[in-house]
Amino acid sequence: MSDAPLRVATRGSALALWQAEQIIGAIRATSGVDAVVEIISTHGDRRTDVPLWQIGGKGVFVKEVQAAVLDGRADMAVHSAKDLPAQTPDELIIGAVPPRGNPGDVLVGCRLADLAPGAVVATGSARRRAQLAHHRPDLTFVELRGNIGTRLTKAVDGVAIVMAGAALERLDLAPPLVDPLDHDVMLPQVGQGALAVECGAKDTRVAEVLAQIDHVATRRELTAERSFLLEVGGDCSLPLGAYATGGAGAEVSVTALLCSLDGHVAMRHQTTGADPEDAGRRVARHLLDDAGGSSLLAPSQP
Repeated sequence: MSDAPLRVATRGSALALWQAEQIIGAIRATSGVDAVVEIISTHGDRRTDVPLWQIGGKGVFVKEVQAAVLDGRADMAVHSAKDLPAQTPDELIIGAVPPRGNPGDVLVGCRLADLAPGAVVATGSARRRAQLAHHRPDLTFVELRGNIGTRLTKAVDGVAIVMAGAALERLDLAPPLVDPLDHDVMLPQVGQGALAVECGAKDTRVAEVLAQIDHVATRRELTAERSFLLEVGGDCSLPLGAYATGGAGAEVSVTALLCSLDGHVAMRHQTTGADPEDAGRRVARHLLDDAGGSSLLAPSQP
């Protein structure tokens, strides 16, 4: 292998840089190979003035980082797994999925049980908004974009914000009041709390390095969740979530959720199976076919 350090593409946010440095540290520890960060500016990072769904959904944080690998500017790309579209480009593979962090969401600024009727909750996520509206239809929701620090400044004057617990933990942030949301109330996004490292599909030398930091249990769980996402329809605009456990054992258990945009309808189902991809597909088919979720995907009439 060349002595030149591997180039690791990532977004430039504090959280993204933390994630990239964790991967670099793991590579050095397992392979003795050096690596450096290549910061990539993404459309999603530049356009914080509009909701994500208006500028292309979560893929806006990923495509330009992937492009750095595809055009040879980087050897690998580090992503928050929850940002990945359902389909990996043919020219790339997910070479490593390290151990998962906290998969859950938290409410910052107030406890859910203490929110007054009509209280304001800020979130840029349709999934978070729909699930909270399902449990608390009285709440008022406003848009929330920006980096972690910017978002935390919004948790003032009676406004609560929703964010990933892993983000606070990884950046060692401790707001005065943080209320972890139970999965019965807030099922996580597919891949939340996990990292995914992509490399070229034909780049065997980098794939060999990444294989040494792959965590089998987390990969199996992420596979089940992403299989659900793909079966539902890739990057459908409806609020959805999935969380898999048991990847270290013989069978993976995956719980999935499909909601209407307003949260009035929230369907949930759990499936267990030895094959993670099959388990993910089966839980999706149940929600779509048996529970009637396909009606939510039907295009609206003009």
